[in-house]
Amino acid sequence: MAGRTRITGIALTVAAIALLLNVPAHSEGMGKKGGRGGPPTENRPKVDEKAYKAALDRIPTPKKPYDPWGQVHESESAKTTNKPN
Repeated sequence: MAGRTRITGIALTVAAIALLLNVPAHSEGMGKKGGRGGPPTENRPKVDEKAYKAALDRIPTPKKPYDPWGQVHESESAKTTNKPN
């Protein structure tokens, strides 16, 4: 009788491990038919290329480029005054 309960315990352990290894696949949508679940491609709105390019053209161009390190760098006048003779 002791051998039978040991085999049952091993079988239950193997089944539990197989179940736990299968859970991440189902959480990613692999359990559904057809693979990952997402919006169908037919329902996506069409992109109007002319409107997109017109919107890009309406974005103003900056007069001088943005320098995120502008306050960290030395000013241009400080760089030119330190010339060796």
